[in-house]
Amino acid sequence: MVACGSLGQADRLKRLLLDRNVMVRMHSEPLEEPQALYDPAIYAHLFTGEVSQGFVDAAGGLAVVSDEEIFGARARRRTRQKRADLPFAAAFRDLKEGDLIVHTDFGIGRYAGLTKMQVQGVAGDFLVLEYAGRDKVYLPVSRMRLIQKFTGGDPTQVSLDKLGSGSWEKTKKRVKENLLKMAAELLQIYAARKAHPGYSYKPPDEYFHQFEADFEFDETPDQAKAIEDVLNDMIKAEPMDRLVCGDVGYGKTEVAMRAAFKAALDRKQVAVLVPTTVLAQQHFHTFRKRFADYPVNVEVVSRLRKPQDVREALRRTREGKVDILIGTHKLLGTDVSFKDLGLLVVDEEQRFGVKHKEKLKKLRTQVDVLTLTATPIPRTLNLSLSGVRDMSIMATPPQDRRAIRTFVIKFDPPQIREAILREVQRGGQVFFVHNRVQSIRSMERFLRELVPEVSIGVAHGQMGEGQLEKVMAEFVDKKFQMLLCTSIIESGIDIPSANTMIVNRADAFGLAQLYQLRGRVGRSRERAYAYLLVPAGRAVTREAQRRLEVLQTFNELGAGFSIASHDLEIRGAGNLLGPDQSGMIAAIGFDLYTQLLDEAVREMRGEPPRTEVDPDVQLPLTALIPDDYVPDVHQRLMFYKRFSLIANPDELADLRAELVDRYGELPDEVDNLSELMLLKAEMRELQLRAIEAGPGRLVISLGQDPRLEAAKLAKLLQRAKGAYRLTPDMRLVAKVPEGLKGLNLLQEAKKILRDLGKAVRE
Repeated sequence: MVACGSLGQADRLKRLLLDRNVMVRMHSEPLEEPQALYDPAIYAHLFTGEVSQGFVDAAGGLAVVSDEEIFGARARRRTRQKRADLPFAAAFRDLKEGDLIVHTDFGIGRYAGLTKMQVQGVAGDFLVLEYAGRDKVYLPVSRMRLIQKFTGGDPTQVSLDKLGSGSWEKTKKRVKENLLKMAAELLQIYAARKAHPGYSYKPPDEYFHQFEADFEFDETPDQAKAIEDVLNDMIKAEPMDRLVCGDVGYGKTEVAMRAAFKAALDRKQVAVLVPTTVLAQQHFHTFRKRFADYPVNVEVVSRLRKPQDVREALRRTREGKVDILIGTHKLLGTDVSFKDLGLLVVDEEQRFGVKHKEKLKKLRTQVDVLTLTATPIPRTLNLSLSGVRDMSIMATPPQDRRAIRTFVIKFDPPQIREAILREVQRGGQVFFVHNRVQSIRSMERFLRELVPEVSIGVAHGQMGEGQLEKVMAEFVDKKFQMLLCTSIIESGIDIPSANTMIVNRADAFGLAQLYQLRGRVGRSRERAYAYLLVPAGRAVTREAQRRLEVLQTFNELGAGFSIASHDLEIRGAGNLLGPDQSGMIAAIGFDLYTQLLDEAVREMRGEPPRTEVDPDVQLPLTALIPDDYVPDVHQRLMFYKRFSLIANPDELADLRAELVDRYGELPDEVDNLSELMLLKAEMRELQLRAIEAGPGRLVISLGQDPRLEAAKLAKLLQRAKGAYRLTPDMRLVAKVPEGLKGLNLLQEAKKILRDLGKAVRE
């Protein structure tokens, strides 16, 4: 008997033993009848439980072993990122009937549900896809790799493709030509970065390690990885261009401060570019506090400082006496110059205008650039996901962080009063966002009458020098309980005691902006609340309604990527370069767009085209997820999609373990699906087109360009002595015993692939 730490671990061991022809049985319940152990056909029994070490009962003929004695001590925390956690891979979790999908070969269609069908006597699950003219495609779940959920434009403006008309191929060709031009521009930027070797920083020394040790929190695994990525980039000779994408409050500023400290240690200057004066001031205080024990000079230029102080700071920067200069877009002005700029940190790049972005594009070829963002804009995402830009994702929340409860409500004075008083009575503070400076004073009068017992401060971007800073400082010091303000507090403001946010006319804000605003609360252990107010007497636009629905739906921790993908859906995505915001993405969907872009970049680099094959497997075995095993159709769809993305046995083991831990021991049909998908992954690796079963034979279509060497294949056929033969149309016919079915037939197919693997082209 083997004691396993979890059902998932037991399932892994079961597969390993069955592969070695050792018959095993899994027990999910405690054994009540010990005689069940003495089935002569079963060599090993697996159960979940902990034993400190194994023992042998010689008299009873029983050995008990712990799985840790076989595999070594278990890691208590697995941090490997699952494919479903990657951006956009989980879109199938919320795919519902009526949603648009993109099929690589057939084009844009509409998902019309999941149905069961019998094909040649074998049951299977099929996706029903509808096309123009009421044409339908029944797609086996094993081929879900060919489809993606459509994102990248307004679904109401998209027309379905007509099967067999050739229009889809023309659209793809047009987009590909457009992308080849774009790829040429991208490669110019790349070449410019390579041609101007940057500064290669020294590896971290004891000073740097001391600075790391001073950090008062434990780094999350993702934060530690992001810091490692940034330092590795800085040590390389070519200029860094890395995007760190982490949700609001996930510690991106600390990543930037580590990079800034490394630059300062090597006597290089750092510019920190932020979108608002309030955030510039906050970063100034944060950096000063963090660098207080080190000889690092931090300065800020913003309109909240006296002009003579700004002039003095700029003079000292020119002379190299300032190590870190923080500021808004003024930093990109002609009057700002550095003695030796080594690193540029850009916070929330999407908040800057086109001209500023063009200036940043030029800087990227000369100095190291680190961009921080919470909701990556589509353009940035495109760049990153197409491999043109390096990216670190921080998706692990800090310890004790709780999700923000979000409500969309009509403007109702009694409800607003209740929300404010609930926060104030628990000792907290409130943000009330009213984004019109002209009417902010009348809103102040309304609030003073509504909650006379609450002290209120007012902050907006048109306040005089020093006034805004004074109000913000007083709010931080809890001099008043509610801050009535414009969206000037949108980015980076960190006030842990403020845990209720009320946004007036939330329908007038963009999705990313609302998400940023909501991120100003919930930065401590307290439960935070966000109330999005819409006008009581009038209807909001359909687009605004969708934005608010998305924000209300995605209120779990780390929703930034989901928000960004919905942003793509609602407002489309821009081109990768230049100010043009109308892209080709709406024509073919975001996922296929990035795939074609990747191909275009490879082509421009002169790399051989990488043909992605999705083999067609037709074997007589039932391979599906039964309805009674995973009852929720959305979950089933997501698992089918994840099975279709399997690339190796490790990924399959992880996915099976997750299913076992969530739904119990796997039924035979899921075992069949697992093996089928692993077979497809092996066929994809060899670029084989199809496999089908016939009486006493298996036929494998090699296609026009398999990864096989002709000479090696000829030798294999000779050695097989008639077991294999090759037809003129490149089909390998393999003899198999008559009457083979199910997993036995699959095992035969795997043996043939192992043989073909010996003929791989190097």
